[in-house]
Amino acid sequence: MKKENILILHNIRSVENVGAMFRTADAAGVNKIYLTGYTPAPIDRFGRKRKDLAKSALGAEEFVKWEQKKNVFSLIAELRREKPRTRASSVRGRFFIIGIEQDKKSVDYKTLRLPSAKLGTSRSGQGNVFIMGSEIGGIPKNILEKCDIITEIPMRGKKESLNVSVALGIALFRICNI
Repeated sequence: MKKENILILHNIRSVENVGAMFRTADAAGVNKIYLTGYTPAPIDRFGRKRKDLAKSALGAEEFVKWEQKKNVFSLIAELRREKPRTRASSVRGRFFIIGIEQDKKSVDYKTLRLPSAKLGTSRSGQGNVFIMGSEIGGIPKNILEKCDIITEIPMRGKKESLNVSVALGIALFRICNI
């Protein structure tokens, strides 16, 4: 049974970062991206394709399903109530919500083992939702409180963080054992 892996991009301001994350999501096998807050979409408010996003996505925005949602809290609540429907099961369950963020409660991404993490398989029948936050402030505390687990990439240099699109790639490929 194939399960879903979803990505929520919340308040990502850089169009180039969003495009890069579409490309990474495609490479990692993410089923759908939700764009929340002020995260730019592949199509502008006039229905035109955004060339600036397409430049870094290199066409991935055409293959990865995406949807804009105004309220991230309603989206998380909806995903908690749902389980991806498969041919093998019509039972509804919930997704496991994973925040990728530096926080007092976070665990090292290298030690994180989720029963449902391997993309394309289903050991527990539960899907995963990965949340990424803004380049400057990260994931707000009130959203982190909604996560089942928070994981981070430890920093060894003088800088406190990585580029958000780079962090997504590192985390997805390590956590999901791709």
